[in-house]
Amino acid sequence: MAADADALKQAVCDRVDQLADVLIDASHQIHANPELNYEEHFAHGLLTDLLAAQGVEPVRHAYDLATAFDSSYGSGGPVVAVLCEYDALPGVGHACGHNIIATAGLGAGLAAAAVADAAGGTVRIMGTPAEEGGGGKVRMARKGAFDGVDAAMMVHPADADLIRMDCLAIQELAVHFHGKAAHAAAAPWEGRNALDAAVLGYMNLAAMRQHIRPDERIHGIFTHGGDKPNIVPSDAAMDWYIRSGTIARLQDLKARVHTGLEAAATACGCTMSHEWIDNVYAEMVDNGPMVASYVANAARVGRAVADPSATGKVVMGSTDMGNISYLVPSIHPMIQVAPDGVPIHSVEFARHARSEAGDKAVLDGAKAMAMTVVDLWCSADLRTATAAAFDTRPRGVPVL
Repeated sequence: MAADADALKQAVCDRVDQLADVLIDASHQIHANPELNYEEHFAHGLLTDLLAAQGVEPVRHAYDLATAFDSSYGSGGPVVAVLCEYDALPGVGHACGHNIIATAGLGAGLAAAAVADAAGGTVRIMGTPAEEGGGGKVRMARKGAFDGVDAAMMVHPADADLIRMDCLAIQELAVHFHGKAAHAAAAPWEGRNALDAAVLGYMNLAAMRQHIRPDERIHGIFTHGGDKPNIVPSDAAMDWYIRSGTIARLQDLKARVHTGLEAAATACGCTMSHEWIDNVYAEMVDNGPMVASYVANAARVGRAVADPSATGKVVMGSTDMGNISYLVPSIHPMIQVAPDGVPIHSVEFARHARSEAGDKAVLDGAKAMAMTVVDLWCSADLRTATAAAFDTRPRGVPVL
């Protein structure tokens, strides 16, 4: 890497250090005010006010979403987007550490903006709501948010520093079984039991689990099972998550799930209605050259980022960042905030998201990403390799 790029990297790290108190305070404030999908009004206001205070005027309520934002700094050159997530989980708050994602992204974007003119690039700092099932990035992408973006990145907290999360494609399914009510003692033969249909559907899918691929998952709950024991249930409802290693294979698994549930309805003399909930999440297609740049830059701040394939340390989940990785070259590395073995989406992980280690992840993640932005701006070879790797992604699969 050229000497000027090294100087720019030092400059972005220095800028993160200058912003450290602001970033950590913002992380703590978001952590203390957890908000669910599309309700992130506090975080949206806090982050956009901080952008404006630092001279990067944001577009608030962007892309017809009340809690999305977008901002840009630079006057040309490669356009690199740094993404911020800030929604929380019901009951356990920021147990996925999105307060860290938001503020590491903010720090990286502001640091990159400080050198954008010197580097000849443009940085986009984007607030993407509702990752926890709401598909905010997908809805933003449909409105053109990622048009003209050359690369995108974010970091995600975990119990280890990893080059990626092993992300599964996922879609949610809402199912309703419709039967016929009757007195359960006086004339049960007059009824058609929708709860029986739901239970049989559950058993059908439980049996199916023996015969799906290792990277596929089917898991669901009953959301309604009747109103009173002496009334044959005329209605029952379930919610299901269906996951697969790729969005292409997900389509086949969805068809099998639907068949198993519909067969249960038929067997019980009931009918079934269903809805595939927007938005489907694609698997994450991590861009190899960008990953390598991030790993080298993370090493500069003292983090050894491992490959899960080599270490066996895997963090698995689903994210709408997968959809973006089909649209532009993208990375989604994991940054350690908790001791090994503490799972995300747990109460214990939420505590670590506001710990000293969590604060360090905000600053280290901001620095590593900002330096990776510098690499993309300054290295034509990296941009060429990034584009070539992106061209090998799966084609012909709808992700929006």
